[in-house]
Amino acid sequence: MIRPEPTEEEVAAIIAAVDALWPRPVLAEEAPLANPWRFSGRSWARPLTARRDRPWLTYPPG
Repeated sequence: MIRPEPTEEEVAAIIAAVDALWPRPVLAEEAPLANPWRFSGRSWARPLTARRDRPWLTYPPG
């Protein structure tokens, strides 16, 4: 309980503030269809064995 009792004007202001700030349900928009087009020829598109780092294949500088 709130002490001292709020006046009628304060009660109206509190109710208006709560009403303004209270979240309202919103209808979600329909998700767009997935685009089937994909990048090709990217490093992550290679097979796993081709993407592994092989430090023994690097040549010393020089």
